[in-house]
Amino acid sequence: MKKRNIIPVFLFLAFLSTACTADKEPAVKLGIDVLEENGFDILKGKRVGLITNPTGVNRHLKSTVDILFEAPEVELVALFGPEHGVRGNYAAGDKVENAIDPVTGVPAFSLYGKTNRPTKESLENVDVLVFDIQDIGCRSYTYISTMGYCMEAAAEYGKKFVVLDRPNPLTGNIVEGATVKDGFYSGVSAYKIPYVHGLTIGELARVYNEEGLLKNSVKCDLTVVPMKGWKRKMAFEDTGLHWVPSSPHIPEGNTPPYYVATGILGELYTMNIGIGYTTPFKTYAAEWMKAQEVTDAMNALGLEGVIFRPVAYKPFYGVDQGKEVQGVQVHITDFRKVELMYLQFHFMEVHHKLYPEVDLFKMNEKRWRMFDMVCGTDEIRTKFMENYRFADIKPLFEHDVQQFREMSQKYHLYK
Repeated sequence: MKKRNIIPVFLFLAFLSTACTADKEPAVKLGIDVLEENGFDILKGKRVGLITNPTGVNRHLKSTVDILFEAPEVELVALFGPEHGVRGNYAAGDKVENAIDPVTGVPAFSLYGKTNRPTKESLENVDVLVFDIQDIGCRSYTYISTMGYCMEAAAEYGKKFVVLDRPNPLTGNIVEGATVKDGFYSGVSAYKIPYVHGLTIGELARVYNEEGLLKNSVKCDLTVVPMKGWKRKMAFEDTGLHWVPSSPHIPEGNTPPYYVATGILGELYTMNIGIGYTTPFKTYAAEWMKAQEVTDAMNALGLEGVIFRPVAYKPFYGVDQGKEVQGVQVHITDFRKVELMYLQFHFMEVHHKLYPEVDLFKMNEKRWRMFDMVCGTDEIRTKFMENYRFADIKPLFEHDVQQFREMSQKYHLYK
């Protein structure tokens, strides 16, 4: 009996599956998608100022700037750019300048330079401020500080404020870290929330507004345009959406958990965390460490949801530029099971045991203030430096979590 050639059938089915996947609509409709579906109803007859950056796109990757500019129902009169600028052409920490947007010709005002909030002059022709920026779920990422500052300006100058909601890539269930204490408020810890807040930007805006977290407890005229299809358990990969780099070192939708796991340690500038190499926020590495030794010690902790692998590399820029560093690459296998911000402190405890002669804090005391501001308090650093034991500081991280979780639930827009 002649055998059938079934390979082409499999190839056809594979092609068909790929084609269907390519044409499949994302599972989630963003706030901007819902606004479009509703015919921009809440913006009709209003002069609009848009706070955004390259992450402000609809589910088909069209810029919210262009969507609002082209919509006959909308009069887009001003743009406002946070860190990195409206079009993303500024590096981290660079001052953003006022300019004219080259695509639309609309004035673009800086929120990351001489001022971090809209001025009275920049709002003269604006009736409503619209915020559309992708957050990563972590307090020290400056976009949520920018949102709060803009809400304060809206309240002060009598402008409506609209948030076009977006997913939290850390899900809506993870809350970690201490809330900010007096004396440690800054652009990386502007409001009294935990380090990982477990909210979408729309939900967070509601917390700011209703819980008196804005300066002088002001309240703005707030409207949130919710997403459709988003669930609290969703990782970004579950949304079906494309990730637009939210900043140069958050290139993928799976990067935010690593930012939480290494970014606080990175503020000391004494350890390379992959910034300046091809693995941003994914390593703990230094000249003096032995990769296999550190890897064995970290894996011996038996931490759930994470594996450590030995690495050696030469950073292209930044900390340790051109020098060979060794250490571990962090491989998160299930970030829902990992206590993310704790990882770097587990590492620092292991590092102290292996290399007690190298004090990561005393190497660069000038960075203590920034480290403390990101943590939201100096209690964590001072307590940890006594014995370099994570167990000593764990209660400081956990003290505020349950209270914030219970308070914030009444502002949830999604299940």
